[in-house]
Formats: sequence, C-alpha cells, structure tokens
Amino acid sequence: FLLVIILNACKPMYRAIPFDKYIPSKGPNYSHPESWAVKPDKYPDALKKIIGENKNKNCDVFFIYPTAFLDRKDLRWNADPSDKLLNESIVKGSIKYQASAFARAGNIYVPFYRQSHYKVFVSPYNKYYKNSIEIAYSDVREAFKYYLENFNNGKPIIIASHSQGSILSAMLLKEFFDDKPLQKKLVVAYLPGAKILENYFIKLKKSNKSEQIGCYVSWNTYKKGSYPKKYKEWFKGGITSNPITWDDKIKTDFKDHKGLLNVDGKVYPNSVKITVKDGLVWSNLPRIPKRIFLVFKKDYHRADINLFWKDIQINAVNRLKRWEKTHIGR
Repeated sequence: FLLVIILNACKPMYRAIPFDKYIPSKGPNYSHPESWAVKPDKYPDALKKIIGENKNKNCDVFFIYPTAFLDRKDLRWNADPSDKLLNESIVKGSIKYQASAFARAGNIYVPFYRQSHYKVFVSPYNKYYKNSIEIAYSDVREAFKYYLENFNNGKPIIIASHSQGSILSAMLLKEFFDDKPLQKKLVVAYLPGAKILENYFIKLKKSNKSEQIGCYVSWNTYKKGSYPKKYKEWFKGGITSNPITWDDKIKTDFKDHKGLLNVDGKVYPNSVKITVKDGLVWSNLPRIPKRIFLVFKKDYHRADINLFWKDIQINAVNRLKRWEKTHIGR
C-alpha cells in the first residue's frame, strides 16, 4: 500500500503519489509500431478525415502533442504510453485538429510518450516539474533518435508541437539542432502554447519573415483585452510570433486570415483578427457557427493551432519550398 498525498493547496484539487515512491511506467519501444500514434504507413482514420490519404513527401514532420493527461484523481505523475483510452483521446484530439495542419508539407511522425500530468504545472506539485518533464523528454529523445536512424534518410525536418509538446520540442531543438550540423536540415520549428525565451537557444533564432528557414516560431493565444492570471509567470517576455502574417506586424484584419479548423471539420477563412502583445496573441471572438458559446471564453490555449490552421498549413509549405531552393536549388 502506497501512501497517497492529497494536496488541497489549489483548485481544482489533484491527487498524487509521493514522488520518491513513484515508479513510472516502462518507456515505449519505438521499434514497435504501437509506440507511434502516427507514422506515414500508419495514419489513423481521425487524421484521414481531415487530410485524406497520405502521399509520401520529401520532408518529415516530427510532432509532439500537448498535455492530455488531466484526470484530477489519477495518482501518477506521468502517463502510461500504453493507455488505450488516453491514446485514443490524443488521436481524436491533437492529431486530428493540430498535427493535420502540417500534413501537406511533410510525412507526419508522432510518438506516444510518458507525458507529464497537468498537475506538474501548478503549485505545489510543480516542485516535481523537472523530475516529471525529464521522464517525458527521455521518451521524446529516444523516439527522435530512432526516427533519425531508421526513417529520416536525409530529408528536411519540420518540428511541430503544442503546449507541453512545445516545451519538449524546445529541449529537443537545443540538444539536436541548436548550433549543431542538423540545424541545416531544419525547415522551421512551430512551438505554440509555451513560453519560449529568446536567450534559450545559442544559434537558433526566432523567425520574423514568412519564408525564413532554420528558425522557430511561438505564440500563446488569448481573448482580446484579457490577461491570464499567471501572465507574468507563464507568458510575459516569451517569443510572440504573428501566426497569420509570420512577420513583425502587430495587428491583422479578417482579410489576412487564411482559415481556422473548427470542430465540425470545416475550415473558416477570414474569421479571426489578432493583436500581438508581450507574450500573447490577442484574438477577437472567432467568426464561426455557434460562436455565442464562446462569448465568455477567454483562454484560447487549446485553439493555438486550430485558430490559424490554414495559415500554418500554407506557411509550412512555403518555408519548405524556400528550404528546397536554398539547399537543393529547386
């Protein structure tokens, strides 16, 4: 019988095993197909509903999904990568509505990993944040190494992610790309939903041009005129790219917006306009069906990619074309 801590220092309340008594699940074996949510020969039906059948491309997308391990009563600090219900929710959520934005540019690879439980981002559980994130990163690192050794075959790479996935992607970029030979293979890294500081990398630079390559972009979306409660801690000072024009413009209009992917599976163009703030992208209430249900919603974190789905799709393809012209003269 393990002693269970029930900490009630924040709402909602979470439960947790004392970390020094916690034994994580076994990490995935990435030589096994079931350790991948998506590979070019394993596109799930949820993804196909958005993008259709996969056609092999000359670029790869390595995508790291966001936090989906949210059960307040779950005692664990990291997910079990063989949890079928959790994995199904990842495929029907993040893979369908987020990873799909990058499918036109490249072959998608998405590893399952022992993601950190959401509680590591809130007090008092965040004192074990580093311990838990290291477990998650160890899986992402092994998956990427396996991908490089067995699947890449010298192709250019797009790194894409959201939220916890972007934290892990930044760590991956720092270890494998930043001031390393592999940086030449990097088309771009999309790191929305996390606070990325400009001095985090040595040579890897933020993008300020729509077709810039070997760089990264990042943003966090919130309703116009509102600030998150933890604005200074989680957002202020973070890199804030413009996910519509991909340059230094502070404001956009509806006509600039290429399209958001809604839960009905349809793309709605000219439905969002934004203002770039320090650490935030302020968005208006999206012009979509049933928008009345979003009137009181201020936090657009879950929609960081959905809101700009078509903009991302077009931008990823354009950056790849620039990479090809630069490196192989097409």
